[in-house]
Amino acid sequence: MGIIIRQSIKGTLVNYAGAFIGFLTTMIVATRWLTGEEIGLTRVLFEAATLISYFAQLGITSSAVRFFPRFKHREARHGGFFTYLMLVPACGTLVVIPLYMLLEGVVVDYFRDRSSLFVDYIDWVIPLALFLVYAGVFEIYANLLMRIVIPRFIREVVTRVLIVAVYLLYGFRAIDLTGFVAGYVLAYGVTLLLHYWYVARITPRAARRERPAAPRATRVEFMKYTSALMIGVLGNAIAARVDLFMVSGMLGLASGGIYTIAFFMAAIIELPSRSITAISTPVAADALQTGDLPRANLLYKKVALHQLVAGGFIFLLLWANIDNAYDVIPNGDSFREGKWVVFYIGLSRLIVLLLGFGYPLLSFSRYYQWVLYLAPFVSVATMGANYLLIPRLGITGSAIATLLAVVITYAVQQWLVFKKLKGNPYSTGIAKAMALLAALFGLNALLPAAGNPWVDGACRTGILCATGATALYFLHLSDELDLLARRLLSRFTKKRKS
Repeated sequence: MGIIIRQSIKGTLVNYAGAFIGFLTTMIVATRWLTGEEIGLTRVLFEAATLISYFAQLGITSSAVRFFPRFKHREARHGGFFTYLMLVPACGTLVVIPLYMLLEGVVVDYFRDRSSLFVDYIDWVIPLALFLVYAGVFEIYANLLMRIVIPRFIREVVTRVLIVAVYLLYGFRAIDLTGFVAGYVLAYGVTLLLHYWYVARITPRAARRERPAAPRATRVEFMKYTSALMIGVLGNAIAARVDLFMVSGMLGLASGGIYTIAFFMAAIIELPSRSITAISTPVAADALQTGDLPRANLLYKKVALHQLVAGGFIFLLLWANIDNAYDVIPNGDSFREGKWVVFYIGLSRLIVLLLGFGYPLLSFSRYYQWVLYLAPFVSVATMGANYLLIPRLGITGSAIATLLAVVITYAVQQWLVFKKLKGNPYSTGIAKAMALLAALFGLNALLPAAGNPWVDGACRTGILCATGATALYFLHLSDELDLLARRLLSRFTKKRKS
């Protein structure tokens, strides 16, 4: 777990740097210079392209993690595994892009009435999707080699800096709306080139040119697994984006923009988990390949605990300052309708943090076919809940629908993990963490409100952080957290002495 903690901390620092830039991009620059409709346009373009990229990748970013342990010991060339990563998405792209073009008319008809601006720029979805396909492939290959920091820096920091530049150019009227959309898409093209540059540095040229060397049985299993898992990946991808698509299609791009701002706020809850999951997933795959279920399940408990603690504290601080956030962002009253979206999406993210690692455990085990059965259920449940609740409760209804779908989905998933792998994330540390978070939420409710949002935010954040950090130190939730606390305390003590 040592390398996981070290890489996760580095990756998390990059994530937070990217989150800060993302905050400036979305909460300051976008709300200042873009209308809700234009924010909704960029988000729908990105999510539509992301969905297509998942189809084109054919599940390779998940199957790569499962099969890489069979190749990684074959000298530095890894048996030509990189070639597999390049060929599978290429085949997927040749199938998916023409299929999308055939179905584009259906998409246009759905968005035409309330989101006509998206229809005007729908042709940009394809190039953006192509950029995202291989950016994801290059990043997963770096993750397999335990190199998560630079790819994460490119995705989280460089991309957002480029997008800020595009927003400012549009805000100062240096480019028109078409130039704005083109610049937004090309920013991802630049980051794709940077991902390729990094992979070229860490991958021997011979490995990149080597013909895949794997037994026929492995190739057959690889294709079988990828085909089955692709359905699961696509089902989850659809479920993760259907709320924005349905809000934009049923209520309009302006509502989609408000939903996007709220969703962005809640998304910061998952920042620590991205690094922890990225570095833990290959370890879990290796444990399951060797049949070491105790090791995999112990990893599950540790990942769940650390993700819940980190994400829970972020959710606490976010909700404690939610009104302050809308008070300080430009045109905040125009986006305040999304306040309760933040709450319900935030709750759903906490459930994902607690139970989400069960998905790779199930995917990398011999019971991966169950993902095939679970995925359509996830998509149908999410779409059905959104269809029922959006007309009644607006964008808040979509957030509640997402929460309900997450509760049902992860309950079923956890039942499968326990039934098939005897795994669960629950521990004494989890119970202590939940009790602490509940107590801190209660403390926040008792704190009086200050008149100034900056003063109120500083006071609430300071009190909650000090109380929470002190409680964590004495609760001893895990050996890793205790070690981290001792190191931080030791450094602080040395600085005071010096």
